[in-house]
Amino acid sequence: MTEQSAHQLRTAPAQRAEWLAARQAIAVADPSERDQILHRWATRTRRSVVSMIDAARQGHIGGDFSVTDILTTAYLVALDVDPAQPRAEHRDRFILSKGHCAAALYSTLAFAGFFDPGELSTFMKPLSPLNGHPNRNKVPGVETNTGPLGHGVPVAVGAAIGAKLKGESGRVIVVTGDGELQEGSNWEAFMTAAQYGLDNLTVVVDRNRLQQGARTEETNHLDPLDDKFAAFGWNVEQIDGHHYGQLADALTRPSGGGRPHAVIANTVKGKGVSFIEDRVEWHHKVPSAEQVKQALEELV
Repeated sequence: MTEQSAHQLRTAPAQRAEWLAARQAIAVADPSERDQILHRWATRTRRSVVSMIDAARQGHIGGDFSVTDILTTAYLVALDVDPAQPRAEHRDRFILSKGHCAAALYSTLAFAGFFDPGELSTFMKPLSPLNGHPNRNKVPGVETNTGPLGHGVPVAVGAAIGAKLKGESGRVIVVTGDGELQEGSNWEAFMTAAQYGLDNLTVVVDRNRLQQGARTEETNHLDPLDDKFAAFGWNVEQIDGHHYGQLADALTRPSGGGRPHAVIANTVKGKGVSFIEDRVEWHHKVPSAEQVKQALEELV
């Protein structure tokens, strides 16, 4: 057996059972109980991200933290997927276009049982399938390779068109960074989605207002982003991207009217750790040992 094949990722049945139990509990919970469950899972993901980036000494902790609540809600509330059958024909499809935030995605997938959470310790190590950008050929649950910005939304549009052509009821949810919207390929895809009436497509913008090196508005004005989506023929709503109730409603609401659905999720880069929140330098910064200790103390 080669070293690469030894790292082939497989479903983790016990973890999948825990994830299914959490989904079932959320389905019958009142809003307060639902939020408590989602918070516990999101906190576990953020703590995992800290440990992964600390061990690897590289990563994108700020963006990982801003997208964590979106990922947690998507996988525990919205998506019709089965970690035991990651390529099931009629599944929903989730794409993380901001693929540099792979640590949050890997943790979310592992805690859902797509693979053993123990594999998270191999993040960015030589020959690990869990490299800095997700690879669909190596990681169960990853629909397409992402990392080069501006690619995830066009692929999601293609997946949504494919589902329509095959008469499938599955939905496609794609999360993009806000700085990523400076890539023109996104806007070509937005026009195409409206042209084909892709009401099975939801784009979530992780609107943390920071990108590598600067605030988004210092680099290229995005606002009024909601008006721009509407002008391109989309149904659009703005939400608090850390409010589990608003996320659950937005990610499960049918778009309707033959129009694709845009969710502008207003988030905080570095959410959950005081010295990382809304700080541009934490796009790609790695915490020191003392900062790791403080972060884990705050993430409860």
